[in-house]
This record gives sequence, structure tokens and C-alpha cells, in this order.
Amino acid sequence: MSASALALTDIHKTFGDTRALDGASCTIRRGSIHALLGENGAGKTTLMRIAFGMIAADQGQITRHGAPVHFRSERESIAAGIGMVHQHFMLIPAFTVAENIALGGRGRLDAVAAAETVRRIGAATGLAIDPQARIADLPVGAQQRTEIVRALAHDADVLILDEPTAVLTPTESDELYRWMRRFADGGGAVVLITHRVREALAVADDVTVLRRGRSVLQGVAKSLTEDAAVTAIVGDRLAPDVSAALMPTDGEVLFALEAAAVRDADGRQRLRPTQLLVRSGEILGVLGVEGSGQRELLRLLAGRLAPSEGRVQRPDVVGFVPEDRLHDAVIPAFSLTENTTLAEAGALRGRVDWSRETVRAQTIVSDHDVRASGVQATMRSLSGGNQQRFVVGRERQRSPRALVAENPTRGLDVRATARVLETIRAVALAGGAAVVYSTDLDEILSLTRRVVVCFDGFVREVSAPADAEDRTPYARALVGADA
Repeated sequence: MSASALALTDIHKTFGDTRALDGASCTIRRGSIHALLGENGAGKTTLMRIAFGMIAADQGQITRHGAPVHFRSERESIAAGIGMVHQHFMLIPAFTVAENIALGGRGRLDAVAAAETVRRIGAATGLAIDPQARIADLPVGAQQRTEIVRALAHDADVLILDEPTAVLTPTESDELYRWMRRFADGGGAVVLITHRVREALAVADDVTVLRRGRSVLQGVAKSLTEDAAVTAIVGDRLAPDVSAALMPTDGEVLFALEAAAVRDADGRQRLRPTQLLVRSGEILGVLGVEGSGQRELLRLLAGRLAPSEGRVQRPDVVGFVPEDRLHDAVIPAFSLTENTTLAEAGALRGRVDWSRETVRAQTIVSDHDVRASGVQATMRSLSGGNQQRFVVGRERQRSPRALVAENPTRGLDVRATARVLETIRAVALAGGAAVVYSTDLDEILSLTRRVVVCFDGFVREVSAPADAEDRTPYARALVGADA
């Protein structure tokens, strides 16, 4: 067995009255990919933030190559060869790739040297990216490559990746996994925090499962079945079955696009003239590589974007779950009660009835299993999964006739994913409609067999193949092969 690159033993951590870690342990071997699994709030990210020096453990030991270490800051862990790519990227949007890579260095900024570092690492790893590109202009996959390149620029040989495939297409995910394997085979070590159990078991060498802050399973990935891993993650509380996909109906038309198109501020056509109908009782699945027009399509349907030409018909009330909840759905510093009020932003007049809003927030927390110390807790104090459950619950509480969702299960665990998918299905089953974009094709097909694929601004419906296991038509459409 390979020697330990990083080990955390009997780690404890509390935040106020919340016990985040209760004796968690994890050993990452050199030359390996180590999957860290668990429900939202199980302590995965907290454990790795301790490993990265972002927060201090209350108790426990960390060793690096077998020697005890105590990281008092991220700078110290970076100097020790540990890098972390967070679920929500830590990049400055207005800066270029090279400028972001240079952050954290010493002395005067050497833009030429920083750009050369980006090119050198790109050539050596296959993570090529334009050093002069502005972060705000890059798709999410390229931003993720920037984060990884930044870690490698500091000579990291242990990389912690928190939900790295949550917003990537299947092709981008496969490319990342291949790079991770090359990195590990070259002597590095990767910690993969993920909720995608099947993918984790396929790519990882070792697995650790946390449940309620404790390590409940540690073993070799190839010796585990998916069922055994899921059971370790959720215990005896089995996730509800959401495998039955809704089929198209002949109900009332709720959404209609009539030659609707979108151009950006520079006049570039982001969504080409599109014809589309979505009826009551339907769920429409949307697929597309980043920047292919799906963002504009969903925002047209949700009423968040006006068409540059053509016409859009939609219900009076449309729930919307955006992909980036921290920027587009909640205010992290606000309490859950205050964030509940945001659902009616722009429509409220006069004084806010805070007693009413408190009751509404309590109902969301109760009905959607949002784990928080109370409705006066700040949104930033919740785990990502609990934030997402709150957003979905808030939109459902508005009793929308239709729901539009972008990657609604991003970063959610098995049980929370099932609950969100149940909520989406409930909208359609109640006579409404849902439009769902996801980078997870299996997730889309668990909801519906009616799927449209966006490519280069075109929207094309893909007929469901006779063999429900056949993914070829969708894969071809994603790259425009049959356009």
C-alpha cells in the first residue's frame, strides 16, 4: 500500500451548538484518488477545510507524509503542497486568468511570468486555458481549470476537489477524471468530495464515508457496491424512489416560444429563433454544453430575460431555481426569514409583516428538511445542500403553476437529491409543468423522456431511443453531430 500523503485522525469540530465533526478520520495515500462521500452536513467539506488550514480543529491530529503538522492558515497548507478547489470558486471575476494565478504570491505582480506559468502547466497537464481571458467571460469548466492550475502553480501534490463535476457536462467530467488519474499516477493524491456515488466508485481507489460527523466506512473502492455505499451514506433511512419518468401529455399549453431569440449586449446571438411548447403535466429536460444557449432558454421561460425577438408565453407565477444560488437566489448574510421575503422582491409594498415571514420560513424549514439552528440563522451558516433545499422549498411555497430549474441537485446528497426531484415531479403531477436543466443525463431521464438539447444557440428535441439505456442520441446532439 502506498504511503500516506495526508491523514486526519479523530477530528472534532463544533460551531456553536452544532457538532460538525465527531471523531472523523481519513487517510489519503500517495498516488491515489480518494472519494469522500456523505450526506449534506455530514462534515465532508468541514474536514477538508481543516486539512487546508481554513479552520482549526477542536481536537485531533493531522499528519503530512507521516509527520504531525498544524496548519494555522491556508498559506501554510499551500506551502506544504496542499491545494483546494472549492465548490464555489474563489476567483475574482474582473481579473484575468494570469492575475488570479498570481494572487497569493509575494512582491510585485509579474504578469508575463504568471501567463507563462499558466501556459507551462497547461502544456504539461492538458489543462490549457488562455492566461489573458477574463474570469467573468469564461464558462464554468474553464473557471474550474483555472482553480486547478492555480493550485498546481503552487506545486501542490495533494489536491482537494469539492464537488468538481457538479456543473460540468458528462464530457467535461470525463476529461477531469482522466486528468485526475494522470495526476495520481504521477505520484499526486486527489481527494474527491462528491455526491455522485456511481462515478466515485468508478474513478476512486479508496473511499471514506462520513455520517453525522463520523467516519462510518473506509475501504477500497473496487470492493464496494453502490448499494453498500448508499447504505453507509444514509444509514437505514432509504431515499425515496423517483425513478419513474413522466411522459409527455396533451394538456394545456403553459409555456410557448414563438420564434423567440436572445442577443447579448454585444449583439451576439445566444439563442436562435426557437419554437417550443410545454404543456401541463409535463417535465421538459434540457441538456447542453456550457454556453450553448440553455441559460438563455431557461431564463426566457422563467421570465428573468426578455426576448430580443419573437414571443414568450408563460404562466403568471413561475418558480425559478437558478444554478448559482449564492449570487442569484439568496443573500448569504441575511437570515432564513429575510431570504424568504426575497421571493416577493419587487412585488411587496409597505411594511414587512415579519411574524408572517417567520412562519413562512419555519414552514419551508419543516417541509423541506432544511437543517438550521433556526429561521434567524444566516444563510451562509447552512451547508450548500441545505441552502438548495431552502431555495427549492421557497419557490414551491409560492404555489407556482410552473417551475424552471437549473442544475437543481447540484451538490446534493442522495436523499436530498431524491427530495428535490420529488418536488419537481409534484409540480407536474399537480397539473403544472417543469423545465429542468441538468448536467446529469441520468437525472434528466429519471424525470422525463422528453428532452431538448441546446447546441450553438439552437434548441432541438431529441426523440427517446427504443432502448432506454441508449445514451448515443443525446451525446451526438450535445456536440451537434446530427444538427
